[in-house]
Amino acid sequence: MIQSLTSATTRAALERLGQSYGSNASQTTSLDTQATGQAQGVKSPSFDQVLAEVSGAVGNNLEKAESLSMQKMEGGDVSVREVVNSVMDAERSLNTAIAIRDKIVQAYLEVSRMQI
Repeated sequence: MIQSLTSATTRAALERLGQSYGSNASQTTSLDTQATGQAQGVKSPSFDQVLAEVSGAVGNNLEKAESLSMQKMEGGDVSVREVVNSVMDAERSLNTAIAIRDKIVQAYLEVSRMQI
Protein backbone atom coordinates (compact mmCIF):
# COMPACT_ATOMS: atom_id res chain seq x y z
CA MET A 1 0.00 0.00 0.00
CA ILE A 2 2.82 2.42 0.86
CA GLN A 3 4.50 1.63 -2.45
CA SER A 4 1.38 2.44 -4.45
CA LEU A 5 0.91 5.65 -2.48
CA THR A 6 4.54 6.62 -3.11
CA SER A 7 4.32 6.04 -6.86
CA ALA A 8 0.98 7.88 -7.12
CA THR A 9 2.32 10.76 -5.05
CA THR A 10 5.46 10.95 -7.16
CA ARG A 11 3.52 10.96 -10.39
CA ALA A 12 1.19 13.69 -9.10
CA ALA A 13 4.11 15.76 -7.82
CA LEU A 14 5.95 15.57 -11.12
CA GLU A 15 2.82 16.49 -13.02
CA ARG A 16 2.45 19.55 -10.79
CA LEU A 17 6.08 20.38 -11.48
CA GLY A 18 5.26 20.64 -15.16
CA GLN A 19 7.27 17.61 -16.20
CA SER A 20 5.16 16.69 -19.22
CA TYR A 21 7.51 18.15 -21.85
CA GLY A 22 11.07 17.98 -23.13
CA SER A 23 13.76 15.86 -21.54
CA ASN A 24 11.79 15.59 -18.32
CA ALA A 25 9.00 13.69 -20.06
CA SER A 26 11.19 10.61 -19.85
CA GLN A 27 11.14 10.88 -16.04
CA THR A 28 7.35 10.96 -16.01
CA THR A 29 7.24 8.06 -18.46
CA SER A 30 9.64 6.04 -16.33
CA LEU A 31 7.49 6.68 -13.25
CA ASP A 32 4.38 5.56 -15.17
CA THR A 33 6.28 2.44 -16.24
CA GLN A 34 7.32 1.81 -12.64
CA ALA A 35 3.73 2.18 -11.46
CA THR A 36 2.60 -0.30 -14.12
CA GLY A 37 5.44 -2.64 -13.20
CA GLN A 38 4.47 -2.40 -9.56
CA ALA A 39 1.04 -3.78 -10.39
CA GLN A 40 2.84 -6.71 -12.04
CA GLY A 41 5.04 -7.35 -8.98
CA VAL A 42 8.15 -5.37 -10.00
CA LYS A 43 9.93 -3.54 -7.17
CA SER A 44 8.94 0.12 -6.88
CA PRO A 45 11.40 2.96 -6.18
CA SER A 46 12.36 3.73 -2.61
CA PHE A 47 11.28 6.89 -0.85
CA ASP A 48 14.74 8.46 -1.11
CA GLN A 49 14.81 7.77 -4.85
CA VAL A 50 11.45 9.47 -5.24
CA LEU A 51 12.66 12.52 -3.33
CA ALA A 52 15.87 12.59 -5.36
CA GLU A 53 13.90 12.57 -8.61
CA VAL A 54 11.59 15.34 -7.45
CA SER A 55 14.46 17.50 -6.22
CA GLY A 56 16.34 16.87 -9.47
CA ALA A 57 13.31 18.00 -11.46
CA VAL A 58 13.07 21.17 -9.35
CA GLY A 59 16.77 21.86 -9.88
CA ASN A 60 16.42 21.37 -13.64
CA ASN A 61 13.50 23.80 -13.79
CA LEU A 62 15.40 26.42 -11.80
CA GLU A 63 18.51 26.04 -13.98
CA LYS A 64 16.44 26.32 -17.16
CA ALA A 65 14.73 29.49 -15.92
CA GLU A 66 18.06 31.02 -14.94
CA SER A 67 19.74 30.19 -18.24
CA LEU A 68 16.86 31.57 -20.31
CA SER A 69 16.81 34.74 -18.22
CA MET A 70 20.54 35.21 -18.67
CA GLN A 71 20.28 34.61 -22.42
CA LYS A 72 17.55 37.24 -22.71
CA MET A 73 19.55 39.77 -20.66
CA GLU A 74 22.60 39.16 -22.87
CA GLY A 75 20.51 39.89 -25.96
CA GLY A 76 20.02 36.31 -27.06
CA ASP A 77 17.24 35.10 -29.32
CA VAL A 78 14.84 34.20 -26.51
CA SER A 79 11.30 35.54 -26.36
CA VAL A 80 9.96 37.20 -23.26
CA ARG A 81 7.16 34.66 -23.20
CA GLU A 82 9.66 31.77 -22.95
CA VAL A 83 11.44 33.50 -20.08
CA VAL A 84 8.21 34.19 -18.20
CA ASN A 85 6.94 30.64 -18.74
CA SER A 86 10.19 29.11 -17.51
CA VAL A 87 10.31 31.38 -14.47
CA MET A 88 6.67 30.55 -13.63
CA ASP A 89 7.40 26.82 -14.01
CA ALA A 90 10.41 27.19 -11.74
CA GLU A 91 8.34 29.06 -9.17
CA ARG A 92 5.64 26.38 -9.27
CA SER A 93 8.28 23.66 -8.90
CA LEU A 94 9.88 25.40 -5.95
CA ASN A 95 6.53 25.95 -4.22
CA THR A 96 5.70 22.26 -4.68
CA ALA A 97 9.09 21.21 -3.29
CA ILE A 98 8.59 23.47 -0.28
CA ALA A 99 5.13 22.02 0.32
CA ILE A 100 6.53 18.48 0.15
CA ARG A 101 9.30 19.43 2.58
CA ASP A 102 6.79 20.95 4.98
CA LYS A 103 4.64 17.81 4.90
CA ILE A 104 7.68 15.60 5.55
CA VAL A 105 8.75 17.74 8.52
CA GLN A 106 5.18 17.76 9.85
CA ALA A 107 4.99 13.95 9.57
CA TYR A 108 8.36 13.56 11.30
CA LEU A 109 7.27 15.79 14.18
CA GLU A 110 4.02 13.87 14.53
CA VAL A 111 5.83 10.53 14.60
CA SER A 112 8.38 11.84 17.10
CA ARG A 113 5.56 12.84 19.49
CA MET A 114 4.09 9.33 19.48
CA GLN A 115 4.55 7.31 22.63
CA ILE A 116 6.09 3.90 22.32
